[in-house]
Amino acid sequence: MTNGWLIAKEGFEPADIELHGSKYLLGNGFMGYRGTMEEYGAKQLVAVNLAGFFDLAENTDWRESVNAPNPLYTVIIAGDTELNLSCIKPIKHRQILDIKNGIHKRETTFFVCGANITVKAERFVSMSRKNILALRYTVIADKDVMITVKTGIDKNIWDISGRHLSYVNEVSEDNYAELICKTVQLKNRLRVFEKIIGVKNATNGNLLHIFNIDLKANKEFEFTKLGGIYHSESLDNSKTDFLNAVNSGYDVLKSEHIAVWENIWETSDVVIEGDDEAQQALRYSIYHLCSIAPHNTDRCGIPARGLSGQVYKGAAFWDTEMFMLPFFQFTDKNAARNLLMYRVNTLPGAKRKANEFGFEGAFFAWESQETGDDACTLFNVNDIFTNRPLRTYFKDKQIHISADIVFAMWDYCRTTDDYSLLLDGGLNLMYECLRFFYTYSCFKPYKNRYELLDVIGPDEYHERVNNNAFTNIMVKHAADIFLLALSRVREISPQYFKEFNKDLDWAYDFAEKLYVPQPDENGIIEQFDGYFQLEDVTPEVLKARELKENEYWGGHGLASTTRTLKQADVVMMLNVFRNEYSTVIKKANWEFYEPYTEHGSSLSACAYAIVAAEIGYIDWAYNYFMKTAKVDLTGNTKQYVGSQYIGGTHPAANGGAWNTAVLGFAGVSFTDNILDISPRLPKKWRSMKFKLNWKGDKLSITITGEQVKVCGITDTRVTVYGKEYSG
Repeated sequence: MTNGWLIAKEGFEPADIELHGSKYLLGNGFMGYRGTMEEYGAKQLVAVNLAGFFDLAENTDWRESVNAPNPLYTVIIAGDTELNLSCIKPIKHRQILDIKNGIHKRETTFFVCGANITVKAERFVSMSRKNILALRYTVIADKDVMITVKTGIDKNIWDISGRHLSYVNEVSEDNYAELICKTVQLKNRLRVFEKIIGVKNATNGNLLHIFNIDLKANKEFEFTKLGGIYHSESLDNSKTDFLNAVNSGYDVLKSEHIAVWENIWETSDVVIEGDDEAQQALRYSIYHLCSIAPHNTDRCGIPARGLSGQVYKGAAFWDTEMFMLPFFQFTDKNAARNLLMYRVNTLPGAKRKANEFGFEGAFFAWESQETGDDACTLFNVNDIFTNRPLRTYFKDKQIHISADIVFAMWDYCRTTDDYSLLLDGGLNLMYECLRFFYTYSCFKPYKNRYELLDVIGPDEYHERVNNNAFTNIMVKHAADIFLLALSRVREISPQYFKEFNKDLDWAYDFAEKLYVPQPDENGIIEQFDGYFQLEDVTPEVLKARELKENEYWGGHGLASTTRTLKQADVVMMLNVFRNEYSTVIKKANWEFYEPYTEHGSSLSACAYAIVAAEIGYIDWAYNYFMKTAKVDLTGNTKQYVGSQYIGGTHPAANGGAWNTAVLGFAGVSFTDNILDISPRLPKKWRSMKFKLNWKGDKLSITITGEQVKVCGITDTRVTVYGKEYSG
């Protein structure tokens, strides 16, 4: 298997345990299983993270996603020695993630009891049956040796903030185990199953099965086991569903699982000729997006750290709409719609939040869990010197989140031609968001304009600023989009339009008079009022001023009185609204802001990459693309903010990698009716092939140099370098 389908590591270093847990993650949208070894426990950060399932940690007010007990726990004991990679130095070790088929493999050789004992394991989280996990486990030795196998359900799993589960009932019998749990706060039930296949005469108890094997030299011993995890609506028929999987057997389940991945790659793969490193990094990014997408539900979003653990409370951020949704709306319409319907379903929480802060309409959660109420606290970072919580304003001042959602909904409608989303709650959501912005805004009669004061833009190092350019233009577009959507609804459903029946004079006035910062005489758009008056300091200079590692630069920290930015802000705006600004304006702002940007967020590099591609800085674009696409392969990102751990996968960067490749290098852009392709490939890339769903057409696009071939056009319009495509 070639062309970047395998992520592999030879050898073992204890320092890799945390990184590899995220790097070799398996997932299916319902759960994520960290890339840990079968014998690991909580100290090695084992977690089975559940999407959309939240509860308080015990004895805290910290609400986060719940990790389930591990049904694939397995360890070998030879003599008195447990073959645990975290405790014993191996003779050799190899870990593999097959991203084409969503399968994790490991092969480890230990020297114990005078024998080389090799453990091989293959596992997957089923893409065809969301509740099922499967493991094939093999042991072989070069000499006769007696071993003991201990396997079952392990309750000793990693929780960041404390225990989430109490245990109601345990069953261990006939190579079968079952654990019923309840969450601490809401008493929601969680049921975990496990079954071993291919083993006789095991001793059963305490959720574990123990059996002895007289392992003969060079003769493999193999067994398989299945796990099942169920909660919420899937509980009722959970045992029947799990036993059906058991009856199907490992090989059938594996074939079903691989077939689903084949279908996923058929629509989502991007093939690059001439650059194997970029090919692997991009495919790896796509793998992560597809393995955590909500294929089966519209009741949860994609967490900021995917399904790699409980970082950021397992909550969804603006990352979903602005960085991940473009990939899904072009490759997996169902997943894209589910993500947007999640926002519709959590609209009541957004309205409660607006009311909490004294406004009308819908103010969406900065950190959104299952109800849409904001999980973000007012104290998000600890001071590195005092360890005291610092007041931050992410929750109450990053108002652009509601505009991001409106923008994404309209983008989805235009891309897919699925305007039914507006009738299924989308239009009402847009209206409520606009009401919020109208009541939040300040009208300046002497300027005859509305302004947005006391906000935070994407650059979180500068809090409580006025007229942030990104925020203002996002809100301006949200207002315009609502009015466009209203007209569209009147066309497709006059009855719905009649029933909607709102007084909207204020909306038209707000849309017309909202202030949007414009380029100055040098073409530079000021990030916010007064930014140009800040100290002219770059990140390198600021870094030298640090008194302690991991010092937080935001709030009242080092960056707050300087021009140093955490991440793309104005450049992010130019990325989102790429059709509205000239190349001259993009170039001027990219060159101005790039030296000031720390890229302290994994969201930043892709915005700079796409704009760099558009202004002809292809080498810069390529470097930023590789930084984005390889973020989870290298682990070269911030692991702490202050004393808070923020490690894990970065699905927004994964989305940013696809965006850079397709929207940046392939030059894909669109208006309401036309898809344009204007390529500017990196030097190494001889060709690029990918597929897009455009208004119902399934397009297959091949780019070789500046030559473009498009297949699959029926009733839609496609242009190449602005000229109608004729084949």
